[in-house]
Amino acid sequence: MIARQIVIHDDLQATAQGIAARLITSITDAIAARGVAHVVVTGGSLGIAALKAVAANPAKIAVDWAQVHFWWGDERFVEASSPERNAGQAQELFDSLLPLGLELDTVHVMGSTDQYATAEEAAAAYTALLAEEAAEGAASPAFDVLMLGMGPDSHIASLFPNHTRSDELGAIAVHNSPKPPADRVSLTMGTINTAREVWLLVAGAEKAPALAAAQHEVNEAAVPASAAHGTEATRWLVDRAAATLL
Repeated sequence: MIARQIVIHDDLQATAQGIAARLITSITDAIAARGVAHVVVTGGSLGIAALKAVAANPAKIAVDWAQVHFWWGDERFVEASSPERNAGQAQELFDSLLPLGLELDTVHVMGSTDQYATAEEAAAAYTALLAEEAAEGAASPAFDVLMLGMGPDSHIASLFPNHTRSDELGAIAVHNSPKPPADRVSLTMGTINTAREVWLLVAGAEKAPALAAAQHEVNEAAVPASAAHGTEATRWLVDRAAATLL
């Protein structure tokens, strides 16, 4: 049976700190069990706050960061220097881990408009990179933790309600996104659901209806967040404001 858990913290900052502590422990456990850890990180206010909390957590020195691969669930297909890029917003974490052994070539950033002419090309390149790091016969690594933010419309990564997307494995291009910028690259739902643990990070009262809807029934088209799950555990890590309708 897949473990399902909802953890409620007082506010966004407390949620971020709780996520950071949980992530450090999960990475340490993965390395102890398998010699390597594969983690998918996310942007958004809570996602970036959680990464900054990892950077500030003294327990980070206990991790063998040379054995950690970081991946992204989605990215805005814009210039690499754009402040809209999730990767740029997370740079504080990666800079803090370099002195502790993190290798830049294990931080797998999705492509930008500087590198690729189209989002399709960037998605194809990321799909190929996922396959390179996967076990033989698999399309992507066995992610130990895959973190997702959730929008007020219940979108995860760049998979929006009633919006064209694919259940194929790998990454896909997303166009005409309801939330700008219009062009993005995203992991598919099929790839998301291959992770050992999926963590959904939710903060803010404006997300309470979507959070409640995601708990009632699986409806991938209308409520994408409801369809995300890990093979071993699915954890909703939320603040009290987001949990008011549970």
